[in-house]
Amino acid sequence: MSAIAWIAVGSLAAWGWLLFGQGFFWRTDQRLPARMDPPVWPRVAVVVPARDEAEVLPVSLPSLLTQDYPGPAEVVLVDDGSTDGTGKLARELADRFTGLPLVVVSPGEPDPGWTGKLWALKHGIARARRGCPEPDDPTLARAAGHPPHGGPEYLLLTDADIAHEPDSLRRLVAAAETNGLDLVSQMARLRVATAWERLIVPAFVYFFAQLYPFRWINAPRARTAAAAGGCVLLRTEAAVRAGVPEGIRGAVIDDVSLARAVRRSGGRIWLGLAERVDSVRPYPRLGDLWRMVSRSAYAQLRHSPLVLAGTVLGLALVYLAPPVALAAGLLTGDGPAAWAGALAWAVMVGTYVPMLRYYRQPLWLAPLLPFTALLYLCMTVDSAVQHYRGRGAAWKGRTYARPEAAPDR
Repeated sequence: MSAIAWIAVGSLAAWGWLLFGQGFFWRTDQRLPARMDPPVWPRVAVVVPARDEAEVLPVSLPSLLTQDYPGPAEVVLVDDGSTDGTGKLARELADRFTGLPLVVVSPGEPDPGWTGKLWALKHGIARARRGCPEPDDPTLARAAGHPPHGGPEYLLLTDADIAHEPDSLRRLVAAAETNGLDLVSQMARLRVATAWERLIVPAFVYFFAQLYPFRWINAPRARTAAAAGGCVLLRTEAAVRAGVPEGIRGAVIDDVSLARAVRRSGGRIWLGLAERVDSVRPYPRLGDLWRMVSRSAYAQLRHSPLVLAGTVLGLALVYLAPPVALAAGLLTGDGPAAWAGALAWAVMVGTYVPMLRYYRQPLWLAPLLPFTALLYLCMTVDSAVQHYRGRGAAWKGRTYARPEAAPDR
């Protein structure tokens, strides 16, 4: 056989392994596990780090303030050095939308060694642990199983661009209580309104699931750990035991770092796709999506040139070789190359269809996955270039020249 035929066969073999040996990553059936209402609803603090989020806050924050949660809860919004009036707007929204009480804190610029989001979470969690509002009668609080002025039993860590359906918090807590979970995370459904969002966003979640198969994460004795930072319900006791956020203070990929810390400390974690949690942040242009991916891609590869080279070769073999082999085989009459390339491409398309259905997108986008993978390959290389130029992990006016990946220790 020709060299291109052997490459196509190698790609087909890789897809055979991905289809059956990578935790069935392509399936989209990992949703919140079975749950029952607990006899006593635990206290919860919702912590929202926010930096220049005035654009999305009018949609996301009311969805938190109006949560239909039967137990005691509050929202702590951490205004992380915003210059667009985020804190003032949050207070105005709290006055308009009655429901959960809102506290706004402003911790100032991060100390050296801290990323902005984790610095905000540190101060938001500290404020939350000083106690949530109590019922007027302390006797009623004790009767319900909540000691007066005690800290929250759970922390909902959610980004400022995430909108929750009214029963989202109730469902998350019920799932954690019913299944004895220390961390419950949902991958929020990202916005897909523009052509570039339709092309790139579903693939982003698809690639994430391929890297961190949800079934592996959710197995009781699994070693794989990951979370989706937009929606993380964390048991406070587990956070203390895991030493977070202090123990992961420099991590740019904070959600994966958080999940690993909780799992290492003996906690049980769960990650799945969201049904009632949505991101409202727009990424209308290719440049917006490019920056979203490239700011942390090289950190995910632990800033290793060797891992980068392996990633580029792997993406080329798995995603680019099938259409190239098919085209070359048809043009040169190389039957084995054409057949192997066509079969590998067909398997690739088949694995992508469930994600497109989850995002309610047309299935004709599935054959375009090789082109989308090429874009992600370029974003990853650009992430490395920006890192070595000292502009790695730039986000909203802050640049972390040498940010940490998701540490293993």
